[in-house]
Amino acid sequence: MSDQEKQKTKPRKPLAERMRPSSLDKYVGQEHITGTDKVLPNMLKSGNISSMIFWGPPGVGKTTLARIIASESGMQLFSLSAVSSGVKEVRQVIETARKLDNALLFIDEIHRFSKSQQDSLLHAVENGTITLIGATTENPGFEVIAPLLSRCQVFVLKSLGKDALLKILNHATEEDVFLKNYHIEFRETDALLRFSGGDARKLLNLLELLIDQTESDPIIVSNHSVLRIAQQAMTRYDKGGDQHYDIISAFIKSIRGSDPNAGIFWLARMIEAGEDPKFIARRLLILASEDIGNANPTALVLANTCFEAVSKIGYPECRIILSQTVAYLASSPKSNAAYTAIDMALAQVKKNGDLGVPLHLRNAPNKLMKELDYGKHYKYAHQFDKNFTLQEYLPESISGMKFYDPGKNAREEEIRKRLKALWKGKYNY
Repeated sequence: MSDQEKQKTKPRKPLAERMRPSSLDKYVGQEHITGTDKVLPNMLKSGNISSMIFWGPPGVGKTTLARIIASESGMQLFSLSAVSSGVKEVRQVIETARKLDNALLFIDEIHRFSKSQQDSLLHAVENGTITLIGATTENPGFEVIAPLLSRCQVFVLKSLGKDALLKILNHATEEDVFLKNYHIEFRETDALLRFSGGDARKLLNLLELLIDQTESDPIIVSNHSVLRIAQQAMTRYDKGGDQHYDIISAFIKSIRGSDPNAGIFWLARMIEAGEDPKFIARRLLILASEDIGNANPTALVLANTCFEAVSKIGYPECRIILSQTVAYLASSPKSNAAYTAIDMALAQVKKNGDLGVPLHLRNAPNKLMKELDYGKHYKYAHQFDKNFTLQEYLPESISGMKFYDPGKNAREEEIRKRLKALWKGKYNY
């Protein structure tokens, strides 16, 4: 097909928009909420649609889910973007919704709404004038006011995995009318998947860009060809665009990798672009526990102080506080032991379900429980030498299972040494 013929037949809508699924059975990913007998199918089946907030990175299906819910529930969908809409637009939708029985208002990037803008939604959500679906890439616990958050269910959407991305890719090449005009040969997909970063929209945009800029027949998709196109497509950091997530990723990984110079460079990129300093400080607060933890507990204290300081001060002066904190965290010894421990424990809880609390650890609030010896054999640690005595604290079926494994650093080696002496090999420290 000639370039002129291709241009004539190319749809105006981007590939990612053309491939947007219109029903839940065609939706890919987020099986923890969309799978059989999960919350969203059950909600649609019952017809009882509650207000909700979808929290997750870009390109994982937040907008698509909102559209599907509206379509499959027969609700009238109103869409607003918090970037370009305000209280006036919200009130206009509410006034229209009063005349309807089934209005669903979808607000993209709801975290960008101010407190007063979010306040304007409260009464309409509370009295059922509208059902609200908000989409956010930021933690709603920080960005959504408590009264509104309490009226919504929060669903966490995850970055798409390899299988989901490949399924979306195959579906696009097999089903899109325009792509059927081409012979596309996938020799390698590693770079395509890597540059997408779990984002279906970025994945399809990159594929479409590769097709548009390739004249060969067949079109070869390889790591080399994708890298060439991706490098051409990279633009200046935009806190509202895809590079936002690439820059913050580079920022976090530089600090985790103990490179204060790179950390401060990526910090400067974000500051120059006008990034919200509280967004940066929150990421540092998380990193201080996830990547440093007990290797240097002071890191968490400093990061928390940093967050409080930038919340009060703002730009331009808070750039100095952020820089100091980045340098300190990057220069600190690293340990992810706390992060690993809680994830292992959560996995164990999911695997074994509701294991019973050992009798000697149970509360005995009444006479009957005391007569049943609840708590009778519990040993009060402070009554023993060094405030410690050997005693079982885990359910019997997982006795001796170790979740916390101190990191390989000076401070946690001291912790390891102490725990090893106390537990006498029980937890294999």
